[in-house]
Amino acid sequence: QVQVVESGGGLVQAGGSLRLSCTASGLTFDDYSMGWFRQAPGKEREGVSCISWNGRSTYYSDSVKGRFTVSRDNAKNTLYLQMNSLKPEDTAMYYCAARFGYRLCRDALAPDFRYWGQGTQVTVSS
Repeated sequence: QVQVVESGGGLVQAGGSLRLSCTASGLTFDDYSMGWFRQAPGKEREGVSCISWNGRSTYYSDSVKGRFTVSRDNAKNTLYLQMNSLKPEDTAMYYCAARFGYRLCRDALAPDFRYWGQGTQVTVSS
């Protein structure tokens, strides 16, 4: 049984930083690209970032490029999202998801991702 669990969310002031973590079990982690998504109330889900199975290919949405950094540790079955210079508009529920395969990360499209976590809330105060 595959389980994907996010952690690290919380309340932070604008300009601050947070690091999200995501641990996946029940799958062969390095067979999967991993993605981060977010959804704010009343808004559509947004693909924030993607990282390929070996970490060599990454994608960021324009809204986070230059501020967020995705990484992974395949030995620990763990995905990370370092978020710096946070803005109030980054407030959302953040989700981790797994996409089977080895192709490059050129985007983060939700229908491509099979396994999802329950999310972790990030709130940025102004």
